Amino acid sequence: MASFSTLLREVRGCTLCAKHLPLGPRPILQLHPHARILIAGQAPGRKVHESGVPFADASGDRLREWLGMTKETFYDPRRVAILPMGFCYPGTGKTGDLPPRPECAPAWREQLLRQLKQLKLTLVIGQYAQAHHLPDAEGSLTSTVQDWRRHWPDVVPLPHPSPRNNIWLRRNPWFESELLPVLRARVAEVFEGETQ
Repeated sequence: MASFSTLLREVRGCTLCAKHLPLGPRPILQLHPHARILIAGQAPGRKVHESGVPFADASGDRLREWLGMTKETFYDPRRVAILPMGFCYPGTGKTGDLPPRPECAPAWREQLLRQLKQLKLTLVIGQYAQAHHLPDAEGSLTSTVQDWRRHWPDVVPLPHPSPRNNIWLRRNPWFESELLPVLRARVAEVFEGETQ
C-alpha cells in the first residue's frame, strides 16, 4: 500500500481522463490523515480549476457561511478534507457544469478515504456525492436533504452552495432555519478541544 504522500502525489499527477477534459487535467483536492471533517462535493468549476484552490468561488463563500467556518480553518487540511467526486473540471453543459468524470471515483476514492482515520463528520454536497456516499437514500436531492436526521450526526447531505441554487433555497426555507443552526453547532463540536 502506497504511503499517504505517495498516493497524494499520484492523484495530483493523474491524467486518466485527460482526453475528456476541455481545460486538461488539474486534480484539485485537500487531504490530510488528521482531518476531522470531509467535504464530499461534485467537481471543481472553472474558477477553481484556474486557481487550483477548492471552493475558491462564490460557492465556497456560501459553504463557509453555512458551516460558520473561517477560511483559515476551511483550508487547513489537518482539519478539513475536500474530496470531490471528480477532481478535475469536467467542462460546461447546457445547464451548468457537466457531471464529474466517471473514471475518477473508482480509481482513487476508496484509497483516499482510507487515509482519513480521524473523521467525525462528512458533508455530502450535491446529487453525485449523495449517490456515492448515501446509496440507500431514496428520491430527489431535496428529499435526501430533508431527511438529514437519518444520518445525523456523522453524515449531513447538503444541496450545492452554488448561486444557481438560490431558487432552491427560497423554496426550502427549512434548510436555513432548521438544518444550518444545528450544522454550525456540530462543526464547532467536532473541533472543540482539538490540539493543533
